[in-house]
Amino acid sequence: MDVPQFTLDDYERDFADRHLLHGVAAKWAKARPEDPAIVSADGNRTVNWKEFDRLTTALARELLRLGFAKGDFLVTLLPLTVDHVLLEYSCFKIGVIVAPLDLRLSAAEVIRALEILRPRGFVSLGVKPSLDLRPLWRAVQEHCPWIQHSIVMDSEEAIPGTQSYASIAERAGRTATDADRDTAEGSAALARIASSLTEDDGALVIFTTGSTGSPKPALLSHRNITVQNMCLCGAFFGGDRGTRTLINLPPSHVGGQTEAMMSTFFGGGTAVLVEIFDAIRSLRAITRHRVEILAQIPAMYNLEWMLKDYAGHDLESLKFAAYGGHSVSRPFLDQLAAMAPVIGTGLGLTEAAGFCTYIQANVADLDSSKRETILAGLGAGLGVDMPIYPCTIRQPMRADGNAGDELPTGEIGHLCFRGPQTFLGYVNDPAATAQAISRDSYLYTGDLGFRDAAGLHLTGREKWVIKSFGYQIFPGDVERHICTLAEKVANCVVVGVAHTVISEAVVAVVEKRPGVELSHKELDRHARSLASYMRPRHWIILEAGQMPLNRVGKPDYVRTQEMARQEIAALRERGEWDSGYDKDEAKGTGKGRA
Repeated sequence: MDVPQFTLDDYERDFADRHLLHGVAAKWAKARPEDPAIVSADGNRTVNWKEFDRLTTALARELLRLGFAKGDFLVTLLPLTVDHVLLEYSCFKIGVIVAPLDLRLSAAEVIRALEILRPRGFVSLGVKPSLDLRPLWRAVQEHCPWIQHSIVMDSEEAIPGTQSYASIAERAGRTATDADRDTAEGSAALARIASSLTEDDGALVIFTTGSTGSPKPALLSHRNITVQNMCLCGAFFGGDRGTRTLINLPPSHVGGQTEAMMSTFFGGGTAVLVEIFDAIRSLRAITRHRVEILAQIPAMYNLEWMLKDYAGHDLESLKFAAYGGHSVSRPFLDQLAAMAPVIGTGLGLTEAAGFCTYIQANVADLDSSKRETILAGLGAGLGVDMPIYPCTIRQPMRADGNAGDELPTGEIGHLCFRGPQTFLGYVNDPAATAQAISRDSYLYTGDLGFRDAAGLHLTGREKWVIKSFGYQIFPGDVERHICTLAEKVANCVVVGVAHTVISEAVVAVVEKRPGVELSHKELDRHARSLASYMRPRHWIILEAGQMPLNRVGKPDYVRTQEMARQEIAALRERGEWDSGYDKDEAKGTGKGRA
């Protein structure tokens, strides 16, 4: 099935009024004012395009009154709620850069992100029956006293030193209809800032774990995102038809933000929000809201298919199902093809604001031989790039910082992209940015692959990055934490091993110090301070001197991973591996395993 091709001329000519993220909302507020823009999955709130534009304008004025200015950062630690989306688009209107964080991060990881970005404001949840973030707030206030606005959203108790989002929204709501002097001045200030904003200004920060280090804050511009929106909406989402898309990936994930949600908005569609992923709620939302587009990572599909009553859910409204983040098996594709008539995937990169290659297949009403051919093609590659953001296969970056030579068709090399989707850089990290973007503007993705007549193909990662439940995990981060148990741990190697539900799972090979006792239970307890998705699902404990080493005396990752694979193979035979998953981890609550 051919993928529509988009050029820079298309973007400049046909989509000139959608180069700014909030410009997209303004367009549809005029063209489709009464059509729903956002719907909560449980049905308790709907915001149409006219209200979307009006509410975000009022809230933008209130943020200006509080002292927020163009170029400031606002960090959020929130689920995917209607209010969260409105807050983001309010920030876009005044040039404030939004940085949504993963709800499962530990307090130390949240503080690290805050220290990197030095935001003017921080917004998170407070106290609810199933959640108490007062310890997090105390830690943030202790370590980040320079934050000027600590804002609590959805709390049943007041938290000292914070202000409630409800009070900010209430004042914004009053000023939306007032004609007093303060409102007039706020509107004038908003107009001045709006006139200064350009599509090349930063809009969103998504933390990404690359192939060479810890999570890094990738800064995306309006242009980066809206170019991707044009391509993804046109290729997969039906263009300006106004489709309904289920958004159940977290707001800290490029798949949830720039791909699924913002591409839906770009085409004037409706985003159906599931606050925190839950397999049952997702399927019920598809039925209730007649969702047409579903975009998930493979682990989420697996969790839905595992439900005992999966077959009882009415999914007839689905027209397209996309997956990304990891390669999948042929049985997976068969199951996905039974879910929606058209399925698709491609290469998605945080540093490219989302999808940058595309492949899709219409498998409805095909005979078995044609179906076999089409699904085989879908599983074999990454599809095609777009003229507006072309991919080349190149040699490694040169010592002078320029891109290496382009390689001939069929040769394996570095996947590189060049064009308007390439991110602005890692915030406050010019060295890491220079490793990712060459001096002549090629983005080095960290992936290796080749191109042939069928399109692009991925052959592997440049480094030992683990992909689990849609997250990229840098082994060194987990290894360093385990090795802080220094009185008992001599060495540690962390690897990823295939898992049919969550793609890859973390396995830690730990070498004990001589003469000490070390148990799996003790290691599990020590790992609880890691984000839940980073915690090892299995431990291999070695006696002193048993860690495989290479010829220079460093841990041998190849041999260690093979050791892990052999042990997991034995667990799999006994039914103790692929069938298990952490329900709290899947929902993103951060509770993790006991």
